[in-house]
Amino acid sequence: MKKIVLICVAGMSTSLLVSHMRDAAKADNYECEINAYPIADAPGVIPKADIVLLGPQVKYMMNKLKKEYPDKIIEAIDMRVYGMIDGKGALVQARRCMEE
Repeated sequence: MKKIVLICVAGMSTSLLVSHMRDAAKADNYECEINAYPIADAPGVIPKADIVLLGPQVKYMMNKLKKEYPDKIIEAIDMRVYGMIDGKGALVQARRCMEE
């Protein structure tokens, strides 16, 4: 089962997106675990993740996190997907990145 982690400033703003992503995964019969965390929790959650999606508020941390976790897939959530709280779009982005 794939583990998808979303990271934002406090883990709150992405919670609705996580809910929509879970709904999209269920509709697609895609088994995965999706959770949101604050950036402060990154060291504890990134090592266990298959992919990390960063909210717009912490996108600036992407290069630093990629250097710290070179074996992990770390991407910024597409701004349009994030703004529209498009759970299916975010799930598609995560799955596509994991397949590359």
